[in-house]
Amino acid sequence: MLQFILRRIGISALVMLVASALLYFLTINSGDPLEELWESNADNRQQLIDARIANMNLDMPWWQRYLTWLGGAGRCLLLDCDRGLTRDGANVNTMLVDAAGASLRLVTIATFLAIIIGVTLGILSAIRQYSGFDYAVTFTAFLFYSLPVFWAAVLLKEYGAIRFNRWMGDPTMSLVTIIVIAMVLGIILAAVLGGGLRRQVITFLATALVIGGVVGYFDAVNWWHRPALGLPLVIVGGLAALAFMLVMTVGLANRRILYAGLVVVGLGVVSYFATQPLLDDPANWFVVLGLALLAAAVGAAVGWFMGGYERRVGMTVGAGTAVGMAFLIFMDHLLSAWSGFLARTPGRQIATIGERRLDPGRVELAFYENIYNWGIQLILPTIVLTVISIAAYSRYTRASMLETINQDYIRTARSKGLSDRVVYTKHALRNALIPITTIVAFDFAGLLGGAVITETIFGWRGLGAMFAAGLNNVDPNPVMAYFLVAGGAAVIMNMVADIAYAFLDPRIRR
Repeated sequence: MLQFILRRIGISALVMLVASALLYFLTINSGDPLEELWESNADNRQQLIDARIANMNLDMPWWQRYLTWLGGAGRCLLLDCDRGLTRDGANVNTMLVDAAGASLRLVTIATFLAIIIGVTLGILSAIRQYSGFDYAVTFTAFLFYSLPVFWAAVLLKEYGAIRFNRWMGDPTMSLVTIIVIAMVLGIILAAVLGGGLRRQVITFLATALVIGGVVGYFDAVNWWHRPALGLPLVIVGGLAALAFMLVMTVGLANRRILYAGLVVVGLGVVSYFATQPLLDDPANWFVVLGLALLAAAVGAAVGWFMGGYERRVGMTVGAGTAVGMAFLIFMDHLLSAWSGFLARTPGRQIATIGERRLDPGRVELAFYENIYNWGIQLILPTIVLTVISIAAYSRYTRASMLETINQDYIRTARSKGLSDRVVYTKHALRNALIPITTIVAFDFAGLLGGAVITETIFGWRGLGAMFAAGLNNVDPNPVMAYFLVAGGAAVIMNMVADIAYAFLDPRIRR
């Protein structure tokens, strides 16, 4: 395995070397970096020309300029990078740190959401092949896959930002809107749960009534301006997290694991009151992450002591339920701070340009308000990048899952009397995920390339903006800095995919 990894690293380094030389040559020959200065009437025009020639090494032949850049980039192996200067004399290292932080934050969240949603939809589509749910997911996947990025981004700016900001001025819902929302969610849940016609009708009616009642109550109490979960919704969410963990592991039949999970939910109710002083402002991420780790440890300990002969499963269920409860408690505090953020941003909560709403250097923000300031601007570009990837993940997962569940060993598992839950989660899913690892690796690197268009539309000052500015200015150093990040991400993610192959299928290790 080590020899294989070293060989892949060597081949990847050679590919990046050749690609960097080609990209550098194409960039510097795409135009004249001094074009606007030749046409300038400024008194210090010659000084500006001389300064740009010095910053961009225009007095050198192209291959010498490339070798100069390559020498500085090669020093990154010694943790002493020198990526040169822009044509205006700005340090590319500083630009790259800021731009990479913004882009990687955006792409990482989009990839994470796309994997969870896309893989889940693909698994459910395969299990319910040729059902109404399968046809709906297939149609939606092809629709998302065919959407032009720029068109979807413009629509989201109109409906997700401009019209949402107008609605927040007087956030009320008509009876027709509430009924439509309840019916749509009822249809979705009935399709996901499946079953016979009678069961689907009961699921639809129950879901529609509950959702309609909740949305109507929220509208009556002006929840949209002063949101909060409260203890009842935290308990309901904790029970939902427990049910999900049980379904994915041992089911509802194992009473010891079920009781352990209920104990964890009870401890979560106690922690809802005990952690109030710690999570109120002024809070910080160290406190939040520390409490989350503590919750996972306590949940795992409860599962260990109460799990009986399935202690490892008990630890998994307990830790997962505890983390779910901790997340809901954190969200309760975060939602409670929404009214304060509204007061600071009257009439325009979601900005259509930029990666933050307020400047923390000029406005003093509380912890939760700062989360809104940075996080709310992630919503629209994240949705654009996510829906593009969901289509691929769902289709590949469906195809892989269908191929796996038709294998002989799956039929053998069913003939032994194993339940569908065990067959799908413990036998089929792991092998079905092997081809998906390749998609994840390429998609992460591909999103960095696709983010160029998204960042341009939303005014996101990330790698895409730096890359576009470098091309427009015939400035190779910012372009090559983007190439290092995108190319390095492609190499690293492909290496992770190879290692994941060996983890998922031990035969690949040999």
